[in-house]
Amino acid sequence: MNILETKNINKLFYEPTKFQVLKDITIDVKKGEFLSMVGKSGSGKSTLLYVLSTMDTDYKGDLYIDNKLMTGLSTDKLADIRNEKIGFVFQFHYLLPEFSCLKNVMIPALKLNKYSEKEIEHQAYKKLEILGLQDQALKPASKLSGGQQQRVAIARALINDPILIMGDEPTGNLDSKNTSIVFDIFQELTQNFGQTIIAVTHDDDFARKSDRIIELKDGEIIR
Repeated sequence: MNILETKNINKLFYEPTKFQVLKDITIDVKKGEFLSMVGKSGSGKSTLLYVLSTMDTDYKGDLYIDNKLMTGLSTDKLADIRNEKIGFVFQFHYLLPEFSCLKNVMIPALKLNKYSEKEIEHQAYKKLEILGLQDQALKPASKLSGGQQQRVAIARALINDPILIMGDEPTGNLDSKNTSIVFDIFQELTQNFGQTIIAVTHDDDFARKSDRIIELKDGEIIR
């Protein structure tokens, strides 16, 4: 079953001059797949990730998530879909330093407002447990190491049980030991929890170990 599909995605930049950044991108991503997107700087991989995540709507072509057409939906509707169906892990963790790890993980679920605060807290503990951080739950995020903070960010991405996790250089700020930990977590999420992950990475080892690689060059998929 495809979780995400694109049909002939094309995108132009007009500043400083007209430039086609994505050319006829057609891909499908299956449920439970761990996909890496690679390519040199300027290849279009981060632009493509922003289109796939519905954050960039200025493109030609069609994007489907969960078999529903995203193209043409209102900004508000897309924001709701993102909060419910997509979890994000960036290069920088973007945690609120003065909040506890638990509170940081709870934020997207409180925003979604589907469950009571008590239920959300229980879910947040469970996500931190999956990531081996339940003993750090009540510590302020600022007191954790960089690797632990990124794991809290992954727990936060998981809190609404999204159908997709999107990573933009999720290990770009980590040393090799923590990169390896994050990779193992992603692999466990896809293999044991049926999570689907799309990650842009510069790390060849990370990409090679994932299920599938999409390589971009000058806005086109070359493999």
